[in-house]
This record gives sequence, structure tokens and C-alpha cells, in this order.
Amino acid sequence: MLLEVDQLTAGYGPVTILHQISLVLSDSEIVCIIGPNGAGKSTVLRAVSGQITPEGGRVIFDGKDMTRHGLSEKAGKGLIFIPQGQNIFPNLTVLENLEISGFILGDSEKLSSAIKNVLEEFPMIMEKKNRPARELSGGQRQILALSRILILYPRLALLDEPSLGLAPLVVDLIFQQIGEMNQKGISFLLVEQNARKGLSVSHRGYVLELGKNRLTGTGQELLNNEDVQRLYLGG
Repeated sequence: MLLEVDQLTAGYGPVTILHQISLVLSDSEIVCIIGPNGAGKSTVLRAVSGQITPEGGRVIFDGKDMTRHGLSEKAGKGLIFIPQGQNIFPNLTVLENLEISGFILGDSEKLSSAIKNVLEEFPMIMEKKNRPARELSGGQRQILALSRILILYPRLALLDEPSLGLAPLVVDLIFQQIGEMNQKGISFLLVEQNARKGLSVSHRGYVLELGKNRLTGTGQELLNNEDVQRLYLGG
């Protein structure tokens, strides 16, 4: 088991959002968390990544208790978090964004090779590598954010709403890239408001409500579940 979240309780100040959430993720697996607004989906990622410190429960990553480890410590162990929205440095160039993404590699030759591979993989950002990242379209910004995964090759990437605000064709491209990176051995725990799309690419999924586990199953099982269809898929 690559990740085990056991009875996780977390929130912000005096407000508790998550109430003993549990989930697991195996090596080379994609797991999607869905649920209504306010269910605590993004808070799960923040607590697992170390952006916030849980009030209770445990986060076990690669067999080690990392519940109270911070973002940088977890990134150094192969767990990275790509948050929703402001996930790039808009005033830096595209190339500078890529260089910053790979600072934890500690190997300039390895970083240069990784950046070269990313630019070859994504011609849309190659063309603008020397331009400020603020000039990128929404889809290009998300590709730039996702490209740090290809630079770092983590064991596990946490993605918060990767399709948010993007056109359907761009959403398809984003999830195609997630699938291809998963085939290269990278695991994903993602939160996705587009439940149908998220579950369709996932091996398994979890449904949260009011900060608690409600349902779990394979991606296909949840897509076929009548309650999930009625509440989250518009069926």
C-alpha cells in the first residue's frame, strides 16, 4: 500500500472539516475523490500533503508515518501536491517555473534533461518558454503545473481540481496526460468536481459528504451507482 489515510480529522482553526476520513491507494493507482461542495475533498489533499496539520488520525506514506511532516519533507520522499488555481508563478517565465519545480532534485544535469523532455512533450509551452507564465491560457497553465510531475517523477501526485474552468477539449488533454503519466508508474490521488471524468480514468473512487466517508468502489462501480448518478452525474 503506497498511501494509507487512517481516521483523519482535520480543519482550519476551530472549524473541523474532516471527521475520521479513511482511504487507501496502491502503487501505480489512480484514486478520485468526489462529493458536493463543502464535503472536504480539497482538505483531504491539504492534510495528506502537509499543507495543514491534521487534528487526529494518521497519514502513512510508503510504510512510514508522515502525519505531521510538511510539504517539503513529503516532496523529498516522493509525494507532491498541485493545488487548485494559483499553481504557477505568473511573473516568472515558463522556463523559470520549470526550473523552480525541480529544485529538490539537487542535480542540474538531471533537471536540464527533465526540462528538455517536458518541452518536447508539450510544444504548446515550448513555444512560450521565455515568456511570462501569466501570458499562458488556462489550459497551458494547467499543463505547466502538471509538467512538474514529469520533472520530479514522484511516487504519488495529489491533484486538486485539474479540470477546473477548462474547455472540454483541454479537459480531455489533461486527463490523457494523467493517464499516460500513470502508465509510467506515477500514482494519483485527485479531487475532481467533474465526477464523471474523474471516475472514468480512476481505478477506484471515494465519495465524501459533510467531511465523512459515504461510498467507495471502483471507478466503474461508482459510475454505475444510482445514488452517484443521481447526485453527482446528472442522471
